[in-house]
Amino acid sequence: MADLARLTEVIEPEVTALGFELVRVRLFGKSEVGDDEIALQIMAERPETGQLVLDDCVELSHRISDRMDALEEAGDVLIEEAYRLEVSSPGIDRPLTRPKDYAKWAGHEARINLTVPVDGNRKALNGDLVGIEGEAGAEVVTIEDKKSGRVSFPLGDIHSARLVLTDRLIAATRPLDTDGADDILEEQED
Repeated sequence: MADLARLTEVIEPEVTALGFELVRVRLFGKSEVGDDEIALQIMAERPETGQLVLDDCVELSHRISDRMDALEEAGDVLIEEAYRLEVSSPGIDRPLTRPKDYAKWAGHEARINLTVPVDGNRKALNGDLVGIEGEAGAEVVTIEDKKSGRVSFPLGDIHSARLVLTDRLIAATRPLDTDGADDILEEQED
């Protein structure tokens, strides 16, 4: 499979050039997506909204495709086999991938899977995110786990983490633009 660090190194400047922030770069194998191709997933957001609209996704997709095509023409092939490029906003129940995500979304419910077990050999935690403390490279995340109570662990021990869709999260997340929403609802009612 391709080098994820190298892919991120190429993709992040393209994301930044459009004024967005990179949330995640992930490769999914054929078996994970049930397809004949692997999938390169890019999640990005506008810093002011935490979201991307469809036009943003299209623009970013073209920019990343052009950059990867140019590198391939120059002999730098980043992904050896056929792949599908997926560019999206992280969504409401977004993955938590950066230290600042753990600070920004403190107080919201999260599901965290660890690589190193904590509190009685547990790797899967679910509860309200308390936050993150510590200096870069030595950050510690704390969650109020539903089963174990307050649990803290190094950020580097996290395999995956994402917000859980709750009414509280929905209330804290508002759409970018609701213009035309009434028209859509009216069309559906006909």
